[in-house]
Amino acid sequence: MCGIVGIVHLDGSPVLPEILASMNSAIIHRGPDGEGIWHDGPAGLAHRRLSIIDLAAGKQPMTNEDGTVWITYNGEIYNHVELRRNLENKGHKFKTSCDTEVIVHLYEEYGRDCVTFLNGMFAFGIYDVKNRVLFLARDRMGQKPLVYFSDGKRCVFASEMQALLKHPQMSREINLQSLHDYFSLQYVPHPDAIYSKVKKLPPSHTLEINLQFGKTRLNRYWKCRFDQKNDMTYEEAKILLRQRMEDAVRIRLMSDVPLGAFLSGGIDSTIIVGLMARISGSPVKTFTIGFDDKRYDERKYARIVALKFKTEHSDKIVNPSDFSLVEKLIRHYGEPYCDASMLPTYLLSAFTREKVTVALSGDGADELFAGYYRYLVMKYSQFADFIPLPVRKSMFSMLTGILPPKTEERAMTGHIHRILSAAASSSDSRYIDIISRFSEEMKKELYGDKFGDFTGRSTQDYIQALYLNSNAFDPIEKIMDTDINSYLPGDILTKVDIASMSCSLELRSPFMDYRIAELAASMPLSYKQDGTERKHILREAFSDLIPPELLKRRKLGFGVPLASWFRKEWAGILKERLLEGKSVKENYFKKEVLEKIITKHQKSRADYSYPLWAMLVFELWLENQTGN
Repeated sequence: MCGIVGIVHLDGSPVLPEILASMNSAIIHRGPDGEGIWHDGPAGLAHRRLSIIDLAAGKQPMTNEDGTVWITYNGEIYNHVELRRNLENKGHKFKTSCDTEVIVHLYEEYGRDCVTFLNGMFAFGIYDVKNRVLFLARDRMGQKPLVYFSDGKRCVFASEMQALLKHPQMSREINLQSLHDYFSLQYVPHPDAIYSKVKKLPPSHTLEINLQFGKTRLNRYWKCRFDQKNDMTYEEAKILLRQRMEDAVRIRLMSDVPLGAFLSGGIDSTIIVGLMARISGSPVKTFTIGFDDKRYDERKYARIVALKFKTEHSDKIVNPSDFSLVEKLIRHYGEPYCDASMLPTYLLSAFTREKVTVALSGDGADELFAGYYRYLVMKYSQFADFIPLPVRKSMFSMLTGILPPKTEERAMTGHIHRILSAAASSSDSRYIDIISRFSEEMKKELYGDKFGDFTGRSTQDYIQALYLNSNAFDPIEKIMDTDINSYLPGDILTKVDIASMSCSLELRSPFMDYRIAELAASMPLSYKQDGTERKHILREAFSDLIPPELLKRRKLGFGVPLASWFRKEWAGILKERLLEGKSVKENYFKKEVLEKIITKHQKSRADYSYPLWAMLVFELWLENQTGN
C-alpha cells in the first residue's frame, strides 16, 4: 500500500524533479518505508512505499527490462502469483516477487486490457516511453483513490489532493456544483472534485493520454450486472457464496508483515474474523474501540465474537469528540467530507496500527446484500403511493406535527420522522430525500452571495441519473446499484482509505472482491432481502460463525453523537467557527439564517446536526486552504 504521484508534460518540456519530490513528500503517511522518483524528459513518476510484500525488493517507480514502461502503483493484486505464472509461460522474465512487476508485464502483453486480469484494489499510473502514452487505472469498486488535473499543457495525478496542491500550476478555484452536492451527500461525487480543474478517476475506469497524437480516452472496463440473474437455487447460492467468501479472505491474508482485523461486533466483521480464524493457522489479532456513550459502544458484542474464535483481542475506550482530531482529518481528506464515522474509523485505525500493518474489514456488505435500513424504508413506503401526493403530504405532515420534534437522529422519534417523511415524498425524489443530509430548501435559504450566479443542477438530478442508468429491473436493486456507483466509493471507501492510510495502515475488504459483487448482483433480491430481514443470505450462509446474540441485536453503525456534541462539548466551537469564520465572511452562508439554525438546534427544538456538521467541516477545510 502506497502513495503515487505523476506528471506528464503534453508539450514535451522536461519535468522538474523538485516538484515531484515536493508532491511526494505531501503523502509520506501513505508510505513511510521508502520513496522513489523517476523522470525522463516530459514524464516523471514518484512513489511512497508502505512495505507489505517482498520487503527487500519492490521499490518504485519500477520499469521493465529495457526501461520503456514505467509504473507507480498503489494497492494489492491478490491473484498476482497466478498472473506471474501465466506471463512466465509467455516468456516474460521477472526480477522481483512483488505484484507491481506483474502489472508492468501485463501492460506489455495486453496494453490497456491489462486491468481486466487484476483481482485487487489498485490505482496506478504507467508511462509508456516508446509510445508516449500515459495510462491511469483504478480498481473496479473504487477502493484506491486517484485524483488528477489536466490543463492542456500537462497532466498531473496523485493518490491524494494534498499532493496535487503542491504543484505550482494547480488551480484552487472552487467548484460550486461540487460544494452544492457535498452538502446533501456528505462527499463530493466523482468524477468531479471540490476544485473546478480537478477530476477523480471513477472506479473501474482507465484514462489514456496519447502525447504523440494528442488524444485522450476515458474507458469503463467493468460494471456490476444486476440484469444477468443466474438460475441457482437458494441453497446453491449459499454454498457458492461461502466458497467465494472463503477464497476472498484467504487471498487477502498474504502479507510479509503483521496482520489483523477490525471487529465491530456486527455481522459483517464477524464473518470476516470467523473465516480468518478457520483459515489461519494462528490466532487472529482483532481490534475494537468503544465509547462512553452506550448508544454507540459495541465492545460487549465484539468480545463475544473474540471469545468464540479465540482471537488475540484488544479494545479500548476512545474520545472522538477531541476537536483537534477533526482538524487533522480535514487536512488528510483534502476536500470537504463529512461522514462523521471518519472520526472513530481513524481512531480504530490508529489503535490497530500499534500492533499490525495490515487489517481486514467488513466494508461493502450492506450495499451488496441489501443491509441498509433505508432499503426497507424504500420498499414499504412505496405502498403509500396509491394516495395522491397532495393528500399524502398533508396527512403525513399532520402525523409529524403530533410527534415530539426530532432532536436526535438515533432516537425512536428520529426514525419515525424519517419514515413519515419518506412516505410523504414523491416516488422520484424519495431516495434523495432519505439519504440527503441537507435539503434543497435549506440550501437556498442559507446560501449567500457566493452562490448568487449558481445555476447548476440539483443533487437529486445526479442521483436520478445514476438510478435511471442502472441495469437492474427491481426498484430496490436500482437503488443498490446507485449506491455501488456513488455512496460506496464516494463515502465508505473514501473514508476507510484516507482514515487508515493516514495511520500508515493497509485495510483490505474481502466483500469488495469483484467476484463477490458479481455473485451478489446475480442473485434475486429475495435472497438478500427477505421480508423485513436484511442480508438474509449472509446470515444463513454463515450462521455457524455468527453468535445468536448478534443476530438478535439492532444494527448500530459506526456513528458519533453529533447532536449532543453541538449542544454541549462543541457548542462554543460551533458558534465561533461558523458565525465568525471564512464561510460567512466570504458570503457562502447568510449569517442571520445560520444563527437561527444553530439556536434552534442548541435549544433542542430540532435536530440540525448533519447540516451543521457539513457546514463546520467546509469551514475548517476553507480555513485550511490558506495553509497549503
